[in-house]
Amino acid sequence: MLEAALRSALFVPATRPDRFPKAIASGADAVIVDLEDAVAPDQKTAGREALARYAREHPDHHLWVRINDGTTTWFEGDLALCRSLPSIAGIVLPKAQKAEHVYIVSGAGKPLMPVIESAAGVRELGHIAAANGVVRLSFGILDLMVELGTRPGSRAAQFVLDQMRFRILVASRMHGLASPLDSVYADFSDPEGLKETASMAHDMGFGGMLCVHPVQIPVVHEVYQPSAQDLDWARRVVARADESGDYTFRLDGRMVDLPLIERARRIVGQSA
Repeated sequence: MLEAALRSALFVPATRPDRFPKAIASGADAVIVDLEDAVAPDQKTAGREALARYAREHPDHHLWVRINDGTTTWFEGDLALCRSLPSIAGIVLPKAQKAEHVYIVSGAGKPLMPVIESAAGVRELGHIAAANGVVRLSFGILDLMVELGTRPGSRAAQFVLDQMRFRILVASRMHGLASPLDSVYADFSDPEGLKETASMAHDMGFGGMLCVHPVQIPVVHEVYQPSAQDLDWARRVVARADESGDYTFRLDGRMVDLPLIERARRIVGQSA
């Protein structure tokens, strides 16, 4: 479930049900069946049918689904399908830019993760984050850069995207959402670049990352798993705080106060 600690969410095309078990076996914390970008317009119906058939045959496999966005003709059909399948764990709404679309999706009664991918989505970020049913936010790098005219891979792109990450983080905290997921790293043949990007997002405060290939899962998990040293410190802080009831105390020669106690609790939660 995406409401809990989540390091990785792996996309798999809806038209490739043969890959669903492989995606589940990859070790990803969540699997997102994609009805949007990974499915050609003339294959949307086939994608829905493949997902419905698999979900009914494997009711114990709790999949998330990325539906088509609220401006498309496929939106309502995708949403109806998700509503009809009890094993669908939640919905990913791409290109979220209108709070009304988020509210419509929330009516399906499934946890919801909107993905911000446009200037309009950035403008409506607060309203989107506040909508009922939203548990977590993410954002899309490629669509956003195309709209803004940003050159991918440039220092300027990094500057723009880091500002986007900051806004996603602030909106998540303001509205009590789970830590957001960073956008995909498209080059799955570049583990070092993935590790660098994932480490930056982790240190910013992101909870995990969207993934496009199973080979990315171990790298992302390594980055988002607390180090043994951090986990030892966090457990001792939490134990001391719980035993004493104090919000300020000395540990390892350093002062610990409420913000550090909260950080320690978060680290312990990530290891659960």
